[in-house]
Amino acid sequence: MPVQRFAELICFARNNSPFYRELYTGLPERVTRLTDLPVVPQADFWRANSPRDNRLLTAPLDEAVVFRSGGTTGSPKFSYYTRTEWREFTTAFGAGLVRAGLKPGHRVADLFYAGDLYASFSFVLDSLHRSPVANVRLPIGGAAPWESTAATLEEFRVQVVAGTPTTLCSLAERLGCAGRTLPDVELLFFGGECLFGDQLPLLRAAFPNAEPRSLGYASVDAGLLGEAVPGDDPRVHRAFTPYTAVEILCDETDRPVEANGVPGRLVVTDLRRRLMPVLRYPAGDRAEWVDRDTGVFRILGRAEEGVRVGPVSLYTEDVHHVVNTADASGEVSGLQLVVRRWDGRDGLVLRLAVADPGEDHAALGESVIAALLAERPLYLTATAAGHVNPLTVEWVRHRDLAVNSRSGKLIRVIDERPHA
Repeated sequence: MPVQRFAELICFARNNSPFYRELYTGLPERVTRLTDLPVVPQADFWRANSPRDNRLLTAPLDEAVVFRSGGTTGSPKFSYYTRTEWREFTTAFGAGLVRAGLKPGHRVADLFYAGDLYASFSFVLDSLHRSPVANVRLPIGGAAPWESTAATLEEFRVQVVAGTPTTLCSLAERLGCAGRTLPDVELLFFGGECLFGDQLPLLRAAFPNAEPRSLGYASVDAGLLGEAVPGDDPRVHRAFTPYTAVEILCDETDRPVEANGVPGRLVVTDLRRRLMPVLRYPAGDRAEWVDRDTGVFRILGRAEEGVRVGPVSLYTEDVHHVVNTADASGEVSGLQLVVRRWDGRDGLVLRLAVADPGEDHAALGESVIAALLAERPLYLTATAAGHVNPLTVEWVRHRDLAVNSRSGKLIRVIDERPHA
């Protein structure tokens, strides 16, 4: 599907989508600038996009592929693509895979999750199929037994393994426990989550010759967001111009950030989709421009991913940074923030994954707690005042970290407090 002229796309959405017609009621008849549009209010967007009595779509649901999104942190949400839109989506992303490092003849294992309307497995497989370079595709999936997965990787001497960081780390841990490595793997294509520095030692041990790289930045609801930019920082991506328009909006003013290095929330407009228009839609991530003129930006993590324990707010990105800094020997391969309630007060448990939870990690635990309390002294103050329970550490293996059963992504915040 060709990229549409912006003014025509807005006119089409207003004329055919009740949701956008209502959202744009106060706008002039002809809109030519992106910034003249309001940012989509997500709660209203998803209320209008219900499977029945849908008020967002621009046509009856007669021909489309349907995927579910939002399953990690919220109620299920559904996204719709016509076959033409899906083909163009995966073709553009497939071209980005080449720039990310895919080479002619590469044997690629797809370890993303499939089924239950989840998109990533089909999306990656179709993107590989439509990539401009020849490749061999092995659709293994993320739910296969690790022994079977490892055997297939060895038998075919797979050179590229694609999956979420959680899936890749889980496989790496199993391989390490079995004393095995996969030296033929050249690339670890990750997506769906950020890859953190504390996960790299585990991956290097199991895949000694592999370089972890982002396979690209996309989501089933927002569509194309950014193609990977190879380099030292896997968070850096380039906007998929001209298919989409990416903005980074200032937290205080909601106006576009023009300067490099200024954090804000990432908003996307898809210039190809018509059945389910995506116009100034918040992608759910924070980002900053690396080079605004060329559309290169750095992902800074989920905009909403954090936790409140009593009066104290903590964000997973900040906690990851603190733990990574305190863990000088690189023992921790993953973490979760677990909120519990006991003795009438909230408390935070840092669930840290290590190779052997049975070993003595007391010194590391004390170091991590001290570093986090130094970074967030309000937690210590709230503890002394009796408002929250003391910060504690729970040691587990990487395989014991809780994941979303449908997507295989790590659940970074687990709230075990009773909410009845």
